[in-house]
Amino acid sequence: MSIASIALPRILRIGGGASKELPEVLATLGLARPLIVTDAFLLGSGRVEELVGGLAAAGITARVFAGTVPDPTVASVDAGVACLREGDHDCIVGFGGGSPLDSAKAIAVLGEHGGAMADYKAPHVQDKAGLPVIAIPTTAGTGSEATRFTIITDEATDEKMLCPGLAYLPVAALVDYELTFTKPVRLTADTGIDSLTHAIEAYVSKRANPFSDGMALLAMRAIAPNLRRVCRDPMDAAAREAMMLGATQAGIAFSNSSVALVHGMSRPIGAHFHVPHGLSNAMLLPAVTTWSAPAALHRYADCARAMGVADEAEGDQSAVARLLDELAALNRELEVPGPAAWGIDAARWEALVPTMCAQAAASGSPANNPRVPDEEEMAMLYAQVWAGESRQQTATSE
Repeated sequence: MSIASIALPRILRIGGGASKELPEVLATLGLARPLIVTDAFLLGSGRVEELVGGLAAAGITARVFAGTVPDPTVASVDAGVACLREGDHDCIVGFGGGSPLDSAKAIAVLGEHGGAMADYKAPHVQDKAGLPVIAIPTTAGTGSEATRFTIITDEATDEKMLCPGLAYLPVAALVDYELTFTKPVRLTADTGIDSLTHAIEAYVSKRANPFSDGMALLAMRAIAPNLRRVCRDPMDAAAREAMMLGATQAGIAFSNSSVALVHGMSRPIGAHFHVPHGLSNAMLLPAVTTWSAPAALHRYADCARAMGVADEAEGDQSAVARLLDELAALNRELEVPGPAAWGIDAARWEALVPTMCAQAAASGSPANNPRVPDEEEMAMLYAQVWAGESRQQTATSE
């Protein structure tokens, strides 16, 4: 068997109130001059003030950059780098959802090594470290606090650039589910499906390994029974805790395996139409899983069992049918809109399909899929997602 390359944050603090341990974690790492990278919403909510106050009480002065944007862009990252260089900082604290965390990682690398963000996109792998990043997620979704990737949009080309390498892996992650109580239902649903997609894709990926498999299955067991629960009752502490843990486990899983076709096709939708990442994954997940399942029936059946929608004794074909039913039901019940319902123009979608297919292929993610599509097959899948086609029966027998 080939050797799996596993990388994790040096420090993981997981549980209610973990974010309050930032001063102690900085001291453990020998760091004392942080730049907090966050967004305007968290700044306005008072959450950043709480974080800065906790640091001040420990004798640590922090500066704040709150100019990150959803689906971070080259321009927003460059602004963060400029802010970084105005101070004498020895680390970056990423505080927020996936966009602030991805921004923090990119700022840490560019601030240390210079160049343009496009220099760092795949197939380039940036393993040489930038400034240390401490990640504090406020959404249960991206898993960015535990991954060796960042995704930055080149607004000149509408390309979501996948930037891989150990340089993007935070040295510490403080995973505090209490920060997620105020998430709105739409964000809870979209980020929850995002983390479920991470776990499924990590498990069926051609780059899966025993370590990533274990984390992916744990993530599915945590997320699947709690996603509807937490959408029904945002103050359900047990469900919030499970979702936050599952999101981190799913991040660890795909960071040490890979994502696959859903993510490859999702990034161009986000870049061209400004659809939130979790939502574009949700739009694609049922159709792509239906198309991919015949090539890895047993693996997808394992996902169904881990999610609790199929019995351990059930045959693979039946288990996968239940998985496909569940993914479709999740989208219905969580009111995931299709591209047209989101407001995307049909003619523009159709015109951009060839570009989206080329960008998806160039990211490398589709090549990790158990069934690898050519661009014509990806175009067919984009057409199915637009049309909202129901799943087809998998042709592979048990």
